Amino acid sequence: MHPAAQRAGPLTIFLKFVHLAAIAIWSGGLIVLPFLFWQRRTVGVGLDLDRLHRMTRFVYVEMTSPAAFIAIGTGTALIFLQATFQEWFSLKMVLVGTMVMLHVLAGLVLVRVFSPDGRFGLFSHVALTSAYLVLIAAIIWIVLAKPHIDSAQFAPDLFKPGALRQFFSEIKTPIP
Repeated sequence: MHPAAQRAGPLTIFLKFVHLAAIAIWSGGLIVLPFLFWQRRTVGVGLDLDRLHRMTRFVYVEMTSPAAFIAIGTGTALIFLQATFQEWFSLKMVLVGTMVMLHVLAGLVLVRVFSPDGRFGLFSHVALTSAYLVLIAAIIWIVLAKPHIDSAQFAPDLFKPGALRQFFSEIKTPIP
């Protein structure tokens, strides 16, 4: 057994399990949403459109969004339980933040696509699906590879205590 796994207590193991399950549901929901949006082009006004709208809203509102909330909550708890403060992890957090923004974008698209004149073309379908797939693959790679990133080479004071305060005091301009 890996030494880190030996040190992990039952709470940490449980949180990791819930975190991974929530990530799987969140990621799967994001990947399927562009396909559901794209189906709008084949459906006219009526029962079929209402059914597609309800199904798409279910995937976004009742599956994907709660899974995102749980994934972020359990991930935050794991940060404090495991004290993961390395450069690769900071890059992962940037990618997760991007995933959150694309999640919000899906909600905005959902509202727009099911308006009376809503459309979601092939280019949008391919672009959004590709963005989700690349982002999810990048996060998985970062987590599994844990690449060594030497922030001192491009930002020497990035992890220096108090550096953020100093940064903002240098860019702060007095108001006349």
